[in-house]
Amino acid sequence: MRKASLALTALLLVLAALAVRAGDEKKTPWKVTGQLEEACSCDPACPCWFDSKPTHMQCSGGQVVFIQKGSYGNVVLDGLAIGMMGQSPKGDTMMESMGRWDFLTIYIDEKANPEQRKALEAIARATTPPAAPPERTSVKYVPITRKIEGNEHVITLGHVGSFSGHLMAGGAGGAPKIVSAPGADPIHKEYQQGQTTKQTYTDAGQKWDWGKSNYMYGTFQTDSVEYDKFTAAMMQMMNAGKKADAKK
Repeated sequence: MRKASLALTALLLVLAALAVRAGDEKKTPWKVTGQLEEACSCDPACPCWFDSKPTHMQCSGGQVVFIQKGSYGNVVLDGLAIGMMGQSPKGDTMMESMGRWDFLTIYIDEKANPEQRKALEAIARATTPPAAPPERTSVKYVPITRKIEGNEHVITLGHVGSFSGHLMAGGAGGAPKIVSAPGADPIHKEYQQGQTTKQTYTDAGQKWDWGKSNYMYGTFQTDSVEYDKFTAAMMQMMNAGKKADAKK
């Protein structure tokens, strides 16, 4: 019970921070359409979106969003990308450890001009929970690339990280699809399940090197209005849960 209460408190704090960000984002509307590429150290499928323990002691991984078409106010973001890498504390789920991650690094596409960089960072912060404390959160500018070779998607974050993955074969044909997972934000509301061939990362004091782990691919279309609604709905749900716990 105490553990559940701590997880709820952590989520409420994070959602409160997101609500503040959402208020800020209303000043500058944004919208993006693109593809999600994600990989981590867990066995497929990702347990984090279901508030389950990582396969190993920690959830280590991240995502890259490739923007096909996007804007932040009048700033055009077509063809740019945003990446994120992070790691949860040992023995905790992603949800219950929000705000306490070992680190969180946001990677901004270095080919973006100064105005676009500010816009991309604003969107990254609006769509990525403040999972790590400020002193363990950083923003870096690197070349972000993707190469699709047959069924294999190869993503690189400059010289610090890369992962390649492919979709799994579903039992009824096509790749397994996960829709509306309990913890999913708008970018993750629907994605296909796959497996990495390899993932490496040598930034933030890390040295990752593994394969046959969780890989996810999805296409999405979202905007600041949808994220405002998502944050408000999550806040309402968490507050309802808090009241229910208080009555027990």
